Amino acid sequence: MLLFLDVDGTLLPFGAAGPYPLYEPAFAVPDAVTGHPLLARVDPTLGARLTSLGCALVWATTWGEDANAVLAPWLGLPALPLVDWPDVDDDETGGLHWKTRPLVAWAAGRPFVWVDDEITDADRSWVAAHHPERAALHRVDHQVGLTEGDFAMLEEWLTSGGR
Repeated sequence: MLLFLDVDGTLLPFGAAGPYPLYEPAFAVPDAVTGHPLLARVDPTLGARLTSLGCALVWATTWGEDANAVLAPWLGLPALPLVDWPDVDDDETGGLHWKTRPLVAWAAGRPFVWVDDEITDADRSWVAAHHPERAALHRVDHQVGLTEGDFAMLEEWLTSGGR
């Protein structure tokens, strides 16, 4: 099972009216990592939580290689595979998120979970019609990022066989 993981709004919350909780690294990380201006908003315990889901984690973010250089060490994760995004013309997506088609292609028929703050019903419908395996597209509140409620939903979906 693949787990496609977005960063902005999913691991790194943004847009809330009040201050965010700030975290210290849970692991020894290079100074270049701790110097990232927004990284302290990312709860470093999320890495262990994500790993405990038993999925193959894949970065599905515009952070590119910075996801492995900055976020992976902060979260205590190894370097993860990274979806390489093609150039997309928004006029050709039919209301879909620009990530939807590339993620289905990357999954290559394998079951997957996609965690992002921009997923819509159009994405869910398109995946249901074009992906032969089970898939869960879970939208996260960008103001708070991944929560215990999100993990509970993911764990329930994974243990129920995706029903």
